[in-house]
Amino acid sequence: MAERRTNWRNLIMVVSLGILIAVELFGVALASGWALAGLFELGEIVSYVLMAVFSVFAGYAMINLMRRVLKIERLTEGG
Repeated sequence: MAERRTNWRNLIMVVSLGILIAVELFGVALASGWALAGLFELGEIVSYVLMAVFSVFAGYAMINLMRRVLKIERLTEGG
């Protein structure tokens, strides 16, 4: 039976990419909700709702991105 080993270089790169892009996406989502609510004077509750809605979209984008990255990158070698 063939032995499969973890390709640590690719794994570290994928994890780093995920962290970097997740921070950027969620930062933009939270800032956008806060800015739109402030711009149109919608109040604190609407601000939190907008932040939550934009965060859901950011989470969906993050999951899609990571699925595509994991489809392309080889995290194991051998075998």
